[in-house]
Amino acid sequence: MTQEEKTLIEERIVDVLKTVYDPEIPVNIYDLGMIYKINMQEDGTLDMDMTFTAPSCPAADFILEDVRTKVESVEGVKTANVNLVFEPMWDQSMMSEEARIELGFD
Repeated sequence: MTQEEKTLIEERIVDVLKTVYDPEIPVNIYDLGMIYKINMQEDGTLDMDMTFTAPSCPAADFILEDVRTKVESVEGVKTANVNLVFEPMWDQSMMSEEARIELGFD
């Protein structure tokens, strides 16, 4: 897999992540800044770190399964290791400009 192919796959992964929402927040998890790492390996394995806005998120299982299903549907991804991390702790500064505007923070 060339670097260009990896970049294209990672771009498609971002596109599908932008379709994943926390049911309580009208902004996708990517723009919320909940995705910390997207690392596509040569063998088609995706290593991804993500977090939640709160460790006790009631929709955690639903969101994790949605993320795993969607990223594994991306052509070129053979398997996805989606790691839930809480370091660093998520805060509002991690949101994109669009997310801050949508949620009324700017």
